Amino acid sequence: MNSIANELTENKTGELKLYKELEFELVPGDNLSFVQQVADVKSERNALIKAAHGTTTLAFKFREGVLVATDSRATMGNVIASQEVKKVIEINDRLLGTMAGGAADCSYWGRVLGMECRLYQLRNKKLISVAAASKILANVVYRYKGSGLSMGMMVAGWDDKGPGLYYVDSDAQRLTNDLFSVGSGSTFAYGVLDAHYKYDMGLEEAKDLARRAIYHATHRDAYSGGIVRMYWVNKDGWVAYPLEDVSELYYQYHPEIEITNAADSPLTVNAA
Repeated sequence: MNSIANELTENKTGELKLYKELEFELVPGDNLSFVQQVADVKSERNALIKAAHGTTTLAFKFREGVLVATDSRATMGNVIASQEVKKVIEINDRLLGTMAGGAADCSYWGRVLGMECRLYQLRNKKLISVAAASKILANVVYRYKGSGLSMGMMVAGWDDKGPGLYYVDSDAQRLTNDLFSVGSGSTFAYGVLDAHYKYDMGLEEAKDLARRAIYHATHRDAYSGGIVRMYWVNKDGWVAYPLEDVSELYYQYHPEIEITNAADSPLTVNAA
């Protein structure tokens, strides 16, 4: 701190100023065009900046509402940064968002969506619909299309029309369906969901399906893991369920595998 302070001088007005020798490099030209040249979020070409991201999130509509489930692992390339990331954004009492892609992008735009939904509620004296919330998000990120954002969010909730589920990504693509899975582990989750999903399910069956889909994704995808976080959205609002460790689910779904102590079963090698 002293060395920095010594580089500061006071001018005649008493204000501190830096020496003229201290300069900062700025992005040349237009910021958007610069990012488009050096950044790549879809792994379609070689680039100086490549966004590395991985996760598993899913949501589906069923007879009693919408079930939302995510893992909790955050990675930086091949490094596990955290096992306790909350990838569900609680927008209001009946609306949830999920995060997949760049953590900073999803977290920031999720908060922006929460602000816009709250302003809508204050202006109109009622909660925003799921369709309108997803449309606001798509319109906002459209202005930054091609600027290097990495985001794939699901917006799930309950409004006057019943359960709603939308997918919005950083290219402003907006889709609606009964079932979505987003992230690097989504292909494994889809394998379970496509085999067992049906709309006419009860709550417990839906929870078990979501739990199994997240578990199998974390088991096969190195970039997914941690815990299973589940929410149920119904006409009275959303309900959060206790967290479940995926490592414990492994032995629950594979009861034939026993945990043994290596010291009790030493490795033996047969002589040739």
